[in-house]
Amino acid sequence: MALDNFIPTIWSARLLASLKKTLVYGQAGVVNRDYEGEIKEKGNTVKINSIGAVTVSDHSKNTDISAPEALNDSDQVLVIEKAKYFNFQVDDVDRVQQMPSVMDQAMQEAGYALADAADQYIAGLYTEAHASNLLGTTGSPTSIATAAAAYEALVDLGVLLTEANVPKAQRWCVIPPWFEGRLQKDDRFVKAGTPATDAVLRNGVIGRAAGFDILVSNNVPETSGTKYRVIAGHPMAISFAEQINKVEAFRPERRFADALKGLHLYGAKLVRNRAIAVGTFNKT
Repeated sequence: MALDNFIPTIWSARLLASLKKTLVYGQAGVVNRDYEGEIKEKGNTVKINSIGAVTVSDHSKNTDISAPEALNDSDQVLVIEKAKYFNFQVDDVDRVQQMPSVMDQAMQEAGYALADAADQYIAGLYTEAHASNLLGTTGSPTSIATAAAAYEALVDLGVLLTEANVPKAQRWCVIPPWFEGRLQKDDRFVKAGTPATDAVLRNGVIGRAAGFDILVSNNVPETSGTKYRVIAGHPMAISFAEQINKVEAFRPERRFADALKGLHLYGAKLVRNRAIAVGTFNKT
């Protein structure tokens, strides 16, 4: 081959970052970490105690009150049931030939992949919502064909939460991008850029509507592009616990390369199934 036909490979000083979904469900303000303790391995449990209602009775002057009431208590168990890992290597030649830190970029990619898996896991808890807090069903999803239908569906989800005595402050709703498109065409939707919205810094927040902070995610559960499960709720509803259990750097025995592996442990539980409402929606 003639030397004048040789085209050298030029190693770029910049790495092309991957396109990433906005991670929503696992962040503060959507879930709570009230019961996150020391997690050492998959299968660890976090016991969550709760107490029953206290009875209030009428009092009459010069009349003995009733005997002390024995309160009923119960507990739920949050299980650290998920264990996800990454394990990658960067060849010494690649590391020398590329100016930026390939290992740092790879670590960012690994961290995102772990968080994305956890985000989808938390979104899947919609199946445990109380039966009275459902709008639309798998067999008969609610149509969101217009801007008005989108806004009114949010109003209906809010009514379900109010009827369940869920506080109105801090309510959130996670919608898919197409649902956001419908809302953008409704004048009642408070768009991003208002002072109230700018004060909210959570990932995916685009504005407020019908008493909710509206968040957009591509992790909204769906069935083949239909039957999107839109969750609305309050931070008290879902408890999430996680820990990056181990991160280890090593040199593979049979390679000239640096390698890194890590283990992510987590679990989540819908501790108040009346504190979320789920709408099953179709685009048409």
